[in-house]
Formats: sequence, C-alpha cells, structure tokens
Amino acid sequence: MNPPTAFTGAANVAVATATATTAAAASATATAAATATATTAAVTTAAVTTTAVPPPVSDRQRRRRLVAVLLAVGLLALLAGLVTGSGGFAPRDFWAELQGEQAGLILGQIRAPRTLGALLVGALLGLGGALSQGVFRNPLADPYLLGTAAGAGLGVVLVLAGASLSGLAISLATAAWLERVGLVVAAFVGALGGVLLTLSLAQGAVQTLRLLLAGVVVGVLLGAVSDLVTVVSPDALRGKQAFLLGSTSFLGWPALALMAGGLLLLGGLALRHARALDALTLGEDSAASLGLDLVRVRLLLVVLLAGATALAVSQAGLVAFVGLVAPHLVRRHAPGPHAWLLAASAAMGAVLLVVADVLSRALIPPQELPVGVVTAVLGGFYLLLLLKRRGLS
Repeated sequence: MNPPTAFTGAANVAVATATATTAAAASATATAAATATATTAAVTTAAVTTTAVPPPVSDRQRRRRLVAVLLAVGLLALLAGLVTGSGGFAPRDFWAELQGEQAGLILGQIRAPRTLGALLVGALLGLGGALSQGVFRNPLADPYLLGTAAGAGLGVVLVLAGASLSGLAISLATAAWLERVGLVVAAFVGALGGVLLTLSLAQGAVQTLRLLLAGVVVGVLLGAVSDLVTVVSPDALRGKQAFLLGSTSFLGWPALALMAGGLLLLGGLALRHARALDALTLGEDSAASLGLDLVRVRLLLVVLLAGATALAVSQAGLVAFVGLVAPHLVRRHAPGPHAWLLAASAAMGAVLLVVADVLSRALIPPQELPVGVVTAVLGGFYLLLLLKRRGLS
C-alpha cells in the first residue's frame, strides 16, 4: 500500500470516529433534555394536582364547625322565639310590647319559659336518642322504643278518664290543674312504668334483642289499653290527642327548673359512662373482654334513657323524630366518640325543637300548629331526602 493511500484511509477513520462521537454526544444531550422536560412536566402535573385537591377536613375541624353552627342557629332561634307571638314573627310588635305595661307578663311568663322549655325538652330527647342508639347499636333507634310513649299516653288517659267518670266538671281551673300537675305526674309515672314493664318482660337488660322485642310488645299492649279506656270514656280522647301531638304551650318556670336539674344529672351520668358505649360499639364479646359488666352497664344506660325520655314526655307530650334525627345529624356531619356524641346530640335536639316551636307559632298566626306535627314533617322530609340520596348513590 502506498503511503498517501494509507494516510488517506487513516484520516477517513478519524473523521468517522469523530462523527460518531459527535452523534453520540448529541443523542445524549437530546436524551437529557427529554428527561429534564419530562421531569418538569411531572413536577408541574403534581403541583397542579396538589393545588386542585383540597386537604381532607379532620373530625376535629368538623366538630368545631358544628359547634359554631349550633351556637349561631341556637341564639337566633332563641331570639326568634321571644319575638314570635300570637301575631306570628313580628319584630315591630315585639318592640312595642317591650315598651308596654305587660312586657313582663308576655316575655317573662309566656314566651321566655316556652322558648327555654323547648330548648330543654329537645336536649333531653336528643340525649335519650343518643343513649338509645348507643345501647341498641342501631342508628334508627329512638327514645320511645322501650314503651315510654305508650306508658305516658296511658297515664294521661287514665287521669282524664278518671276525672270524667267520677263526675267532676272539667272547668277551667280543673283543666289547668290537670295540665300542670295531674297530667305531668301521670305521664312521668306512666313512662317509667312502661320501661319497668319492658325490663320485667325481657328479664333484665341481658340481651338487647329481647329488650327490643319486649319494648315493642309493651308499646302495642299499652296502646291497646289506652284505646279501650277512650272507648269507655270518650271525653278523654281530646286530652289524649293533644298529648300525642305534643305542645310547649304549658311550660313554666317550675317545669324549666325541674328539666334543667334532670338534664344536668342525667347528662353527667351519661357522659361518665360514655366509654362504656364506645366499648359496646365493638361488640358484646369485645366489650366483655375489656372487663365491662354488660348487664349492669346496659341496665344503667336504660335507666338514664328512661329518665330523660320520661321527663321530656311528661312536660311536652310526644314530640316525634327529635330523638331520632338529632344523633343521626351529629354522626353524619361530625362523627366522634360517645362523649362528644351525647353532648352534641343534646345540643342538636335543643336547637331543632326551638326552631320547630318557632315555626309552629309563625306559620299560621294567630293559630298554632302542634310542635310534634312540625317535627314529624321536618324529620320525615329529612329521612326521605337521605333515603333518596343513598338510593341514587
């Protein structure tokens, strides 16, 4: 081979090598650029995703929000209860009444005790509903499940029928006495008697299923006896109807003092045994393994439930759906342990009943709707809406 030819071949090899090196470098640069672009796009996508999805709301924040809402709505409802009178919701008339001579009578003896009484009755029903749902571990349990409603109704009917059959003339004074003293005591004793009959039929509080069935049987039996009494004494039917519809019209300051004391006592005892309800949610076997005396604790909780329900029913009659809906609303919007659930259900029940009481006075003035009818309509619509949403989902 000639030297020029060899030199030319070597030069060509060098050029080819350099070209290959340059191509490799360019390819590496392009790969790095593509990787950097992909990384930047991934970071941007992650940033956009992080910005678009809000952080989850904790249960503690939900509880704080619910407390704020209950306080705001409760204060507005109390103010509306003082403003609403026989003419409906009338702020101008309220201002004129404040400047009148009967301001103390209208506000101090009629509207204020009625509004505060509705608050306490709703709190007792909400507390009873939370206890009932905790004992039976069923979100559809209500405070009237153990025969309290039927027992209270029977007690009222017996008092009215006894007064009628004994030949007493039902004058205004006698009717007032029956409304304020006789019917209250009869309803309270009847409600407690219904629960005692349920416990005796179920042989204690050993099994919740047997206790539930016994409550249903007692409710049907006492309701039938009440209907039989009204057949014998038709004059008692009107009083029974008024009691079944519920009313806050006859609440006074002595009744408020009694309900406030009962709420503090029963609520304190219920909060003291809130951890027992938390253990029951795990199941009877798990609760027993934790050292919980199921029979004693369940019996105590049933007594607290009966006391709260009997106290509320004896003062305002049968107010429907408050004890069922109040714990359900709390559990749906701000779940938590039973210590929180008991207190929040009492507050929710108080707010619901005050709002219902204001609506019962403001819808068709000067007439009033029974507050139990208003709560039944509102509670029924809420449950229907909830059922429809769950059915669609």
